[in-house]
Amino acid sequence: MALKSKIEWTENTWNPVTGCTKISDGCQNCYAYRMAKRLQGMGNRKYVNGFKVTLHKNCLTEPLNWNKPSLIFVNSMSDLFHEEVPIGFIKQVFDIMNQATWHTFQILTKRAERLVSISEQLNWSPNIWQGVTVESEKYKSRIELLKRVPARIKFVSFEPLIGDVGSVNLSSIDWVIVGGESGFNCRKIEEDWILNIKNQCEQQKVYFYFKQWGGTNKKKNGRKLLGKTWDDMPEINPTEHANIKPPR
Repeated sequence: MALKSKIEWTENTWNPVTGCTKISDGCQNCYAYRMAKRLQGMGNRKYVNGFKVTLHKNCLTEPLNWNKPSLIFVNSMSDLFHEEVPIGFIKQVFDIMNQATWHTFQILTKRAERLVSISEQLNWSPNIWQGVTVESEKYKSRIELLKRVPARIKFVSFEPLIGDVGSVNLSSIDWVIVGGESGFNCRKIEEDWILNIKNQCEQQKVYFYFKQWGGTNKKKNGRKLLGKTWDDMPEINPTEHANIKPPR
């Protein structure tokens, strides 16, 4: 059974890799780090190593057994392009995504340099969406690196947005997600930062999705911007290019 996700812009999560290391400002209050430590304390066998990068070969084929076509966030508890994940294992993950053409897979990374360095070795079937996280102006170079990847859908997650990103060139980018940081010690997001990105998405004809204001009580703060929700995203047609159908 697929693991249902509470993340607004996806439906299920698939974690053939767990664990990571902090590499940029957005990692400071990492939700996955907190969650992994909690699951380790609860005795969850998948998190026996806590937040240490761990490969789960037994989880690789899971999407092949999920019959209902869905949006699947890959490695919500890790980064597929972490330097400790071997290229051979990444290829195995891609092989499963290539086979499960009835699903749409969403991958996010902060390690855009490694993504680009190995992207030509991977099979980018049309059901694979690739994104990068950009938490402030300091990390906008990740967007330019993403543009070099041959994914059909490319997207940018400005979450947690912890600073104004200024002017952004979104050519070749299909989708933008914006969200504030949540949880203990979370950093405040400013409406002007969000509107700056939203306006540029409108000008450059890029889908805009506002995920949340965040804060210590993200449910109470909600996800309305200018009095409404913003849920635009690329059209999903997972079986358009399918050569095989889901198992019955």
